Amino acid sequence: MNKTYTAVGFNLEQKQSDMIEKKLERVKYAEDLIVDLMVRVKHEKEYVFDADANFRWGVQAHVSASDYDFGAALNKLMDVLDVKVKKEKEKVQDKK
Repeated sequence: MNKTYTAVGFNLEQKQSDMIEKKLERVKYAEDLIVDLMVRVKHEKEYVFDADANFRWGVQAHVSASDYDFGAALNKLMDVLDVKVKKEKEKVQDKK
């Protein structure tokens, strides 16, 4: 799984980068299912996280979350991403 994350409109501090890396460990169980995982963080009044996951069978999933707190927005994103990955994994297993 190729992981990339970028900040739009601000610079990510090392602490924030480390936090994203740590949270992405949560979907480590899907490393063999996801080809690319791209996370974009925008910051205006609140932090907006957008993530695109490209699965190896050609499906792309887009999820997003926002909050005024960086950590809270990241947690919301990971909750949504985790559910999305599990649903895609179940769909593929059902087709087998």
